[in-house]
Amino acid sequence: MQHSAPPLFRQGIPALLKLTVCLSISIALMLIDFRFKALDPIRNYANWVLRPLEYIMMTPRNAFEATSEYFTTRSTLDKENQAMKARQAELSLLANQSEFLMIENQNLRELMALQKQVPFKTLPVEILFNPPNPISQRIVINRGSNDGLKLGNPIANDAGILGQVVRLYERSAEVSLLEDRDFAVPVQVARNGLRAAVFGAGRGNPLELRYLPVASDLEVGDVLLTSGIDGVYPPGFAVAVISKIERNVDKNSSNVFCEPVAAVNRYRQALALLYDPQFDAKAPSNNKSTSGTQSNTPGRRQTRARGMQ
Repeated sequence: MQHSAPPLFRQGIPALLKLTVCLSISIALMLIDFRFKALDPIRNYANWVLRPLEYIMMTPRNAFEATSEYFTTRSTLDKENQAMKARQAELSLLANQSEFLMIENQNLRELMALQKQVPFKTLPVEILFNPPNPISQRIVINRGSNDGLKLGNPIANDAGILGQVVRLYERSAEVSLLEDRDFAVPVQVARNGLRAAVFGAGRGNPLELRYLPVASDLEVGDVLLTSGIDGVYPPGFAVAVISKIERNVDKNSSNVFCEPVAAVNRYRQALALLYDPQFDAKAPSNNKSTSGTQSNTPGRRQTRARGMQ
């Protein structure tokens, strides 16, 4: 009895042969392409045909990515811009604080140098605030009777006299400034020793030298020093500079206006001069100076104001 091969087996042999032939041809073509680059023209032509289609199909995705990147970049730039503005404000504040500290440090150095020059005791003080009084020109300092301060003690900085203690508390005191109305300081002209008295004329007004005849030897730019004859202010401290002279020959009088040398609104640190003429050594009373010669008297920097020489 003759047995025949199964139908599936009979159908599988030609398919296997076909697959083998196709694989052989593919391998041969790959070898030929690898060796001789025979399929490059076909590959280039297919790429030239399919590239526009690929670009068109990729357009929606590219547009979405570009839009997303734009908004992301814009948001990032806004955040960076805000951070940079905040950092700039911080740096500006630090720069201002650094400049303020440098000025304050320089002022403290000058006050320490002044302390070494004067032959009597001094007390460092700090200006706390200006009382809300539009009439009087006063300041409040952080020292009082508990610190050894007394009524009448002068207050000065490295430039000259600021004022005088007029009201005393245990831990603070009020100081009347030179500009306070009718506040008087006995002075003498550094150039020739002429004695007079300088008076305050109110907030914002220049100081005045009163009761002087027309023939008084005064010049614009003369520096006025404390004379010390009142026993309150130590001699030789700068007070003001003559800024204007109006002579009235008919009345034989002179209107002399002065500017304070110590700027009260510039620094917060000053010195209280604990001066007692009965016990403290007196400073040299001869404040005369020849032309071109300057004195080393504390609180006095020059015999003429800057810009008036």
